[in-house]
Amino acid sequence: MIQNVGNHLRRGLASVFSNRTSRKSALRAGNDSAMADGEGYRNPTEVQMSQLVLPCHTNQRGELSIGQLLKWIDTTACLSAERHAGCPCVTASMDDIYFEHTISVGQVVNIKAKVNRAFNSSMEVGIQVASEDLCSEKQWNVCKALATFVARREITKVKLKQITPRTEEEKMEHSVAAERRRMRLVYADTIKDLLANCAIQDDLESRDCSRMVPAEKTRVESVELVLPPHANHQGNTFGGQIMAWMENVATIAASRLCRAHPTLKTIEMFHFRGPSQVGDRLVLKAIVNNAFKHSMEVGVCVEAYRQEAETHRRHINSAFMTFVVLDADDQPQLLPWIRPQPGDGERRYREASARKKIRLDRKYIVSCKQTEVPLSVPWDPSNQVCLSYNNVSSLKMLVAKDNWVLSSEISQVRLYTLEDDKFLSFHMEMVVHVDAAQAFLLLSDLRQRPEWDKHYRSVELVQQVDEDDAIYHVTSPALGGHTKPQDFVILASRRKPCDNGDPYVIALRSVTLPTHRETPEYRRGETLCSGFCLWREGDQLTKRCWVRVSLTELVSASGFHSWGLESRSKGRRSDGWNGKLAGGHLSTLKAIPVAKINSRFGYHQDT
Repeated sequence: MIQNVGNHLRRGLASVFSNRTSRKSALRAGNDSAMADGEGYRNPTEVQMSQLVLPCHTNQRGELSIGQLLKWIDTTACLSAERHAGCPCVTASMDDIYFEHTISVGQVVNIKAKVNRAFNSSMEVGIQVASEDLCSEKQWNVCKALATFVARREITKVKLKQITPRTEEEKMEHSVAAERRRMRLVYADTIKDLLANCAIQDDLESRDCSRMVPAEKTRVESVELVLPPHANHQGNTFGGQIMAWMENVATIAASRLCRAHPTLKTIEMFHFRGPSQVGDRLVLKAIVNNAFKHSMEVGVCVEAYRQEAETHRRHINSAFMTFVVLDADDQPQLLPWIRPQPGDGERRYREASARKKIRLDRKYIVSCKQTEVPLSVPWDPSNQVCLSYNNVSSLKMLVAKDNWVLSSEISQVRLYTLEDDKFLSFHMEMVVHVDAAQAFLLLSDLRQRPEWDKHYRSVELVQQVDEDDAIYHVTSPALGGHTKPQDFVILASRRKPCDNGDPYVIALRSVTLPTHRETPEYRRGETLCSGFCLWREGDQLTKRCWVRVSLTELVSASGFHSWGLESRSKGRRSDGWNGKLAGGHLSTLKAIPVAKINSRFGYHQDT
């Protein structure tokens, strides 16, 4: 049966691979031609801004004011969004911004913005900020940011055209934009769950009262009247101006705690909840929520009202900013503790601790280079969102790479390899006669995998985290001359397509649980990144729905054991992985999905 299906695939799908190869060759030839003409490729939504930093742009330390930088960032990002949308756009949010360097008078700020992905009426815009010293010709990165813009038309409803990524970087950003959007939408619920289910350290009673500053002493309230110079080209209050005002009051609040000139290091998500117009009064409020050893969090909110007689104020924006105080050697100084007020003050205090934990988890799991993250990360409810994001985005970014090398091809099943840093990646591509949605249901439930994968001996569902994420304990038979079987604790994250052309994704990675520690019975294996990406191919989706199954496995060069779960066993090294994989493993890889998935759903040779 396997041979029959293989023959059927060769006859019916040779043109699919041929056309795909031809398209890739044509695109590559077009790019080469453009480069030969000296023009090079440039993203059509890319907008650049360069500004010379003048004394009027600086703060009390002679450095570029972050508020001024936020104005330039918002302007550049808005122009990029409107270039793609072809209509006015407004700022909906701006994700976490980490400032790596300050900028001095006389230096140049270079800002680039481009649309990473368009959804129905919103877009994710990626922004890169760099600084340039004109005298020494040195350049360095200042920060990166991600902004969400919404297209607005007065008469018709907006339906944005989709972005077609071309370069490897564009493909990576496009592929993970949907997962970042998912994180934004659940951020507030993540904070609530963290406060409800996890113990946030509360050490108020153990702190030195002599060094504690009442939080009320840091409170700032300032009002701004929105004038025509503060409006954008649509007549609404310029989002960058609002962010600059917020940075101003936050800096004042931070200064009242430390009695010094603080440095802004992080901004945590500006969230525009509503518009304001010329003539509105904006009330900006800031207070230090919590002071840690070397940093402090300041919360800022903005309310708007139209007339002085109005009693109801509209909440239009909020953000959280992290400040430090640097000494002469640019090292962070110790800060006094904060004493929150009972009630809302204590709530803000605990929420600030929760946000700090999320930032640390994100830095540890998401922001680190792949070689710096351990294969197995401890799982708990507080870092679930970050782990799931990293799980899915790592797989998508790996698939989006364009430097895969074709290693072997058997019966229209192609095996690609990619060696990067200390890791070796395997990518298997094939086409089968199975509906993508049905294959997704089968492959995303690991409990069914022992039915068709001989490398899975048993699978136990340990915890159903949510609708799309689950943790499994997997055992596999002894392989490679070992007498002990192997086991894995796997976080499985599945994602349905966000839009036409998106794949179904099943991402797998190892985690550690206190309930499933290593035992003498098994050799504990670990996987950093593996899984499936499933695309629809062809037009006859009801009868012959083509599915391209992409098996992408990121493995340590110290060993390869089983299909679907690559391992790095402790204290052991094995060589010769490439020959084994290109030989016996490839035949196993091609046989299991075609024969077993087809038979699972009743597809036979005559379908």
